[in-house]
Amino acid sequence: MSAMRALGIDPGTVNLGWGIVERDGNRLVHVAHGVIALEAGAPLSERLVGIADGLESLITKYAPTVGAVEALFYNKDPQAAAKLGHARGVAMLCLGRAELEVGEYPPARVKQTVVGSGRAEKRQVAMMVKALLGLSALPPLDAADALAVSITHLRIGTMAERLSAPARSLPPRLLAALKMRRSRGGAR
Repeated sequence: MSAMRALGIDPGTVNLGWGIVERDGNRLVHVAHGVIALEAGAPLSERLVGIADGLESLITKYAPTVGAVEALFYNKDPQAAAKLGHARGVAMLCLGRAELEVGEYPPARVKQTVVGSGRAEKRQVAMMVKALLGLSALPPLDAADALAVSITHLRIGTMAERLSAPARSLPPRLLAALKMRRSRGGAR
């Protein structure tokens, strides 16, 4: 299996977290992380341009081979959900223009994959990301979420490609889980 570099994105219209993790065999290696900070009072259109510019720059600088974006979750505030949807759309567009495979993962799935509980708090996610990647300091929460999205994609998002391998190369329990996921429309 060749090295794969994932750009994970935690969408936001004021703070958009990003994190890049590389998988080389079974090893996960931290590459970079950060937050694209946008002016809260600026018009939404300007912030979306800032997101696009920032992501395009990151894609050029770090050359990820895949992308992953946190999916929308239910929000009681429809305006906030719509704005978050715009940020996700810009992120998906940037990844698509770079011709990257894109995975989408609900927050609970990311938390379950990284922490072991779909109800984990943001700080718990950050602490586990720090431990998994051997970071010396706790990353900003938005960047930690993005790194968790990258880790999720590198751990489970590429399993669909593994289904094309001969069935005997996968443990029976994993094969059954992947087939079930695929039948529910989870694999792309």
